[in-house]
Amino acid sequence: MANIKSQIKRNRQNEVRRVRNRAVRSELRTREKAVASAAAAGEPTDELLRLAQKRLDKAAAKGVIHRNEAGRRKSRLATRAARGA
Repeated sequence: MANIKSQIKRNRQNEVRRVRNRAVRSELRTREKAVASAAAAGEPTDELLRLAQKRLDKAAAKGVIHRNEAGRRKSRLATRAARGA
């Protein structure tokens, strides 16, 4: 356990960020699965795809995921949605 004041604060900040990042990543997976399942079922994916891409961009802006990863995942989602529709 740290006994330096700045490290104690840093540990608290890291924990808050870890929980927040985990929630964001979980939501990303949920939205991607929604698009994939809608595409597989032949349902319209326009709105679901738009929301998923928006969340990916937000996560990249916050630094939760790398911007290249966000772009790659958006591309794969769009491809999957277009193929399924």
